[in-house]
Amino acid sequence: MKRDAYRVLQITETVIYLFAGFLIAGGAAVLLLSTLVEGVYHLMRGDYGEVALSLLDRVLLALMLAEILYTLLRFAKEGTLEATPFLVIGLIAAIRRILVLTAEAVEKFDLADPAFMAVLAELGLLSLMVVALALAMRLTRSEAGR
Repeated sequence: MKRDAYRVLQITETVIYLFAGFLIAGGAAVLLLSTLVEGVYHLMRGDYGEVALSLLDRVLLALMLAEILYTLLRFAKEGTLEATPFLVIGLIAAIRRILVLTAEAVEKFDLADPAFMAVLAELGLLSLMVVALALAMRLTRSEAGR
């Protein structure tokens, strides 16, 4: 009886992870398709900066979703979680934000504006986060190699 209940819970867990994986894959597909449609629209209007910014932002978001999907599938197969995929997701998220912030700040560059100082502070913190995540990845990989 106990073994059957454990087996049912194990199957339920796998189904939940697979369902979540399908939702993430579908969301990434919709995100990329809408990015393509909006990109063509902005290209036709001549908003090249908007196209570049949108592509950068959304494609990196799709990469984050792909990394989450990879992590879910790996967990469903092996039953173990590793830190490295989450660190990769964090790195992509931080780099994505840095790129989007700098792309947006180019148009609004004014040293006297307090908002510009806030952007600089955010960029500094994001840069520290990238370094910390990269160090954490290196440490987890060197630990795995031992």
